Amino acid sequence: MGIRSFFESASKLLRSASKPDWKTLWTSIKICVAGVAIIGGIGFLVRIISATIQGTS
Repeated sequence: MGIRSFFESASKLLRSASKPDWKTLWTSIKICVAGVAIIGGIGFLVRIISATIQGTS
C-alpha cells in the first residue's frame, strides 16, 4: 500500500464520515467517563491493598 493509495483511502473515509448526533455523542462521553472511573477505581483499590500489605501508606 503506497502513500498515494493511503491518502486516497483516507479521503474516501473522511468524505463518507458524518458528525454524530447529540444522543450518540453523549453516549460515547458517558462510556468514556465510566471507563476512566472504573480504571481509576481499580488503581485505587490496588494502591490501598498494597499499602495495607506493606503496612505503610
